[in-house]
This record gives sequence, structure tokens and C-alpha cells, in this order.
Amino acid sequence: MISERLGHESPAFTLKQYAHVIPGMQAEAAAQVAALIDPSRPPDV
Repeated sequence: MISERLGHESPAFTLKQYAHVIPGMQAEAAAQVAALIDPSRPPDV
């Protein structure tokens, strides 16, 4: 959805452009998604 909103040709292009922006952000985002999926799970970060 993000790729489409930004007008990128594919999700792979979006990842290639932005995945490097802030190292460590991946782990924080994963912890937030995990908390949304399982609210009883203690946060990792």
C-alpha cells in the first residue's frame, strides 16, 4: 500500500529506496507490529 501511495513501481523499489534510512528502525517496527498482533506479548525494544 505504501508503495502504491508513493507512486512507486513496486514494493521492492520502495524497500530499496528507504530500507537504509535509519538502521535499527527495522527492529523497532517489527516490535510494534508484533505488539499489534499479540497485545499480551511484552515489548522487545
